[in-house]
Amino acid sequence: MLEHIKYNDRLEYRVNYAKSIIERFKKFPELRDGSQDFTLLSKHQELIRMLLADLFPTGLTNNEIKAASIPFTDITFNYTERFSRILSDAGHDFQLEFRDMSQDEIYVLSCCIIIQIYFKKDIKITIPFYYDIPDRNGITKHYKITVNSDFSEIAPLQADPFPGDKEIEFLLENLDDVSLWKKHFPPQSWTLKGFNIFSLIDCTTEVALSDLKSTMIQIDPENPLPNENLQEIFKSYFDVPQLNFGLMLMDHQHQKLEKLPIYENVFSNYLLDFWINLYDEELQKTAFQNLKYNPKPVVISDVDHFDDEIKNAPNFSVLTKNNIKSFMVIPIVHEGEVLALMEFTSEIAGSFNGLKLRKLDSLSDILVFSLNRFKHERDNQIEAIIQREYTTIHNSVIWKFRNEAEKYFNASLQKKLYTLREISFKNLSPLFGVSDIRSSSEKRFHLMLEDLNEQIESLNLLFSESHFDESEKYLLALDVFENELNNDFKADTEQRFQYFLREEIHPYLQAQLEIKSLESIKNYFSKVYSVNSLFYSNRRKLDESITLINRKIADILDERQVKAQEIYPHYFERFKSDGVEHNLYIGQNLNPTLKYSAKQLNELRYWQLQTICEIEHEFENFSKELPVSLEIASLIFVYNERIDIRFRMDEKRFDVDGAHNSFYEIIKKRLEKAKIKDSQERITCPGKITIVYFGMENQKEYLGYISRLQKTGILKNDVELLRVEDLQGASGLLAMRVSLA
Repeated sequence: MLEHIKYNDRLEYRVNYAKSIIERFKKFPELRDGSQDFTLLSKHQELIRMLLADLFPTGLTNNEIKAASIPFTDITFNYTERFSRILSDAGHDFQLEFRDMSQDEIYVLSCCIIIQIYFKKDIKITIPFYYDIPDRNGITKHYKITVNSDFSEIAPLQADPFPGDKEIEFLLENLDDVSLWKKHFPPQSWTLKGFNIFSLIDCTTEVALSDLKSTMIQIDPENPLPNENLQEIFKSYFDVPQLNFGLMLMDHQHQKLEKLPIYENVFSNYLLDFWINLYDEELQKTAFQNLKYNPKPVVISDVDHFDDEIKNAPNFSVLTKNNIKSFMVIPIVHEGEVLALMEFTSEIAGSFNGLKLRKLDSLSDILVFSLNRFKHERDNQIEAIIQREYTTIHNSVIWKFRNEAEKYFNASLQKKLYTLREISFKNLSPLFGVSDIRSSSEKRFHLMLEDLNEQIESLNLLFSESHFDESEKYLLALDVFENELNNDFKADTEQRFQYFLREEIHPYLQAQLEIKSLESIKNYFSKVYSVNSLFYSNRRKLDESITLINRKIADILDERQVKAQEIYPHYFERFKSDGVEHNLYIGQNLNPTLKYSAKQLNELRYWQLQTICEIEHEFENFSKELPVSLEIASLIFVYNERIDIRFRMDEKRFDVDGAHNSFYEIIKKRLEKAKIKDSQERITCPGKITIVYFGMENQKEYLGYISRLQKTGILKNDVELLRVEDLQGASGLLAMRVSLA
């Protein structure tokens, strides 16, 4: 390059400069012609620095991180001043090594460079190289390497056949097979002359961010060995040598913070532990509510700047006890809900400030993703435990599941593949019944109006008496909502009122509470349901009533099922919603070893009617104790056709199988709200049992069952024979109703 300047440059001073350098180096031909004696690098250190002066400008030596190197070795030389300081801070024993690169990977990479440069194949080598170098404080810094190879060349040492296009393509498909690469590129078969110039770019933040994301993604409820490098990564990311990190999940159900058990040795929850252990339960809930309505981070750069009043407070002891001089406490919020709290503490004053807080913006999405994933997977694990420990497959069908499981297990012992077959049963007689809570949706709507009107009244009183600056504005808005609730209710009225509370009124009241600590505001928030920001006392009473009814009905069914199974083992299931519905399936296929006949079906039908009557009587006895007055209406559907059922793996439950059996399910879904033909009256009625059927044969059968129950004083002598309105896809249905005695 210097010779080119000497003979071709038009600037005289550059020509003279090149001549003087060339003249000086005539005595050292090894610096021009090359040598494999690497000791010459230290012997001619000053001469080499002079020779490379154009490539390493003195004016940039304190800014650029640059050096020369022998390619694919750990031999480096001619450092800039900044690079020298970085290596000096790292310590005398530190050795530069590529990050996450084994010798085999370096060998294959060198072969790829031969393919790209010598064979001129555009294979786009884009693998990034990094050096990890500790600074004087022990913080690991990450540097990306860029290489200039203008002063190096590659050539074969022998005339062996070179790999062709097909061989190169095959090699690139097998990057992990180093022996294959050594076969086509044997060691010592190529020579590389010259040197490279490599520059380092400090990308500590980017690499630490990437490591943080990888680590957060790996947080796993089942992982017994959490990544203990998380704290070191945060040290690099924030450039804080003495840093402790803590994290706790928010348990919204119990309104408290929750530790991550397997991470107790990794996280240092000084401040969060203090929050859990210092306050009593009521104060914790108050703090929890404050955080919910005002989830803002707290950043303290230097605790010594607190005034004496704060320093003398008992709460301050947690800082002095743990020698905390600077800290951040940061809520992780997603869609208005606080998922967790993070804390960063340091013994060095000034470690944290608003700029450090802003760096967490880049992590916010992955933190939310990781915590949501952690919570979902933890919930799945808990659900799996519940399924395994508390849920059993019904005894009537467990034999078929066991047969399949045994086949699968035996095949696995023999190292054979076995696909689990679907579990299904054919030609079964169904029995369906339901005790439905009448008009629960309508009741819920009216109670919702009561709750919201009560909340508006409470807010009106609060703003009228407190005379806040914004009182007039909020009173006007509340008046508009009150009018809409009671006179012009729309589908989204409740949602808009909820949004108005959450985004405007509650943050405003929370701010006033922090300033004045008014008892009226505390009383208001004590009535607010944390899940939706609304008053919920009336609807909660309805929910409690429905839960009590469902539990009572389910208990009766479960207790009576013991006797039903003695009649003939059958499949039984029940579902709770606004009431309880139950299904029975009976047939020979469920019990191949037991004899089955129509007699068992008739006995189970009578058992079902008798049990429904018992449910009605029990409800009449305990309904007066319910928080909200409710009624139930009971129905039995008689279906004579045989159906098939199949276990659905995705839903973990049995369901009717095949399109030809769907007719039964369609009728079941439409019966509860069906009406008497040519009437607006529903076929079901509180205080009466309704039986729906198709033909006169069923009518005769059930009149016989009713007669037996009338003789024992369970039913009245007021049987009504009705016709059911035509349903979509079903016509000709008949019904009978009879009152409880």
